[in-house]
Amino acid sequence: MDTMTATIERTPAVKRTPAVTTAPAAHTETTRQKATRYVWAGLRLALGWIFLWAFLDKMFGLGHETPAKGAWINGGSPTKGFLGHAVEGPFAGFYQNIAGAAWADWLFMLGLLGIGVALMLGIGIRLAAVAGGLLLVLMWTAVLPPANNPFMDDHLIYAGLLAGLALVGAGNTLGLGRIWAKLPLVQRLPWLK
Repeated sequence: MDTMTATIERTPAVKRTPAVTTAPAAHTETTRQKATRYVWAGLRLALGWIFLWAFLDKMFGLGHETPAKGAWINGGSPTKGFLGHAVEGPFAGFYQNIAGAAWADWLFMLGLLGIGVALMLGIGIRLAAVAGGLLLVLMWTAVLPPANNPFMDDHLIYAGLLAGLALVGAGNTLGLGRIWAKLPLVQRLPWLK
């Protein structure tokens, strides 16, 4: 009878070396990532200036949209002109009823100022995005349908831009976002970022 022989191949033993722990490699930012950060920061500053300019013009009547005699500091109402006469569409009655109300003037002006300052400084971007988005959607509903499109206009684009600014942390570049985020109050309440 034939004898079968089995051949066993031996593989060399794997030499085990102790795991070496090294610090993770520092993340190096690509040119595209850096450019993206600066584009978002530039958009944040531009949109911040739009809000801040609207506040300044309505407060002091700088003559761009608001004449000096219509300035808020001179007794004018920042909501009466537009909401009283220019609104159209299904919400026109609502807006005409609040046109010139002291509470509406205060909320509108504080909103413009707060959103503008937050965006310019790069602080409270999440809060500014929510407040600004709400203000912009309300302004969009004041004139429906928009003049140049069945439903889309710059108010909705700006509201979307505010959401993007909050999502990417746009206050950290050319702004005080990183410093703001380290404040104890902001660490306890992250929605203030």
